[in-house]
Amino acid sequence: MSGYSWGQFALGLPVTGAASLAVLLATFAVAVRKGVHRIVDAAWGFAFTAVALVSYGMSTGEGDPGRRLLVTALTCLWGLRLATHIVRRGRGHGEDPRYEALLAKAPGSRSLYALRMVYLLQAGLVWLVSLPVQAAMYVRADLGPLVWAGVLLWGVGFVFEAVGDRQLRRFKVDPANRGAVMDRGLWSWTRHPNYFGDFCVWWGLFLLVCDAPGAAAATVVSPLVMSFLLIRGSGKALLERHMSGRPGYSDYVARTSGFVPLPPRRPRT
Repeated sequence: MSGYSWGQFALGLPVTGAASLAVLLATFAVAVRKGVHRIVDAAWGFAFTAVALVSYGMSTGEGDPGRRLLVTALTCLWGLRLATHIVRRGRGHGEDPRYEALLAKAPGSRSLYALRMVYLLQAGLVWLVSLPVQAAMYVRADLGPLVWAGVLLWGVGFVFEAVGDRQLRRFKVDPANRGAVMDRGLWSWTRHPNYFGDFCVWWGLFLLVCDAPGAAAATVVSPLVMSFLLIRGSGKALLERHMSGRPGYSDYVARTSGFVPLPPRRPRT
């Protein structure tokens, strides 16, 4: 742990937390005005971008300049692509059924319930999941094999996420596919190429801090939390419950890997 700027890293934590909170509170204000809370999904990517930029500024003169620039660029590229995709996807649509169902349970004010259960929670999750990004800014070691392994894993994830989203968007805009299950391209190898992509992105970013073993041990909780969210939480598990009754979905499940990309299975006879 010698040589790592633990004090400066700790000083940056409340500032990055404030940055994440500011993005989510601003989004909350816009959502209340519009009466649609689905826009919070786009704020997820913008908040990670804000945290990375604040961390970069706070770490000036502390960590290796190349590592700082690299982790900032990778995080911002991922976050801005995701946010732009979600904004485009939601344009012209009403409330997301997930948030409609959640807000139907509000014991009082729907807005205050949304603030507590969605916006503040997501602000905290952004801060927690981004800890490896923040910690990597203070690693003084030169760029080594672990960094390039992380960049490669990040690249695999980014391609899966971006290509999977593009394939699904093109599938949905074709009226002939209304009500059908997307089972082409990457979606024939995994039922969730976008979530698998996120998984790789965040484990890749975690590798960028692993040249400082103490910092890696302190922040490994972050990719573990993201993995849980993607597989067991609000990602794969929630979406599959929503899709379970759609015609043809059970056959799709039977022949397609649930998460890790694998060749499609032959249908049983």
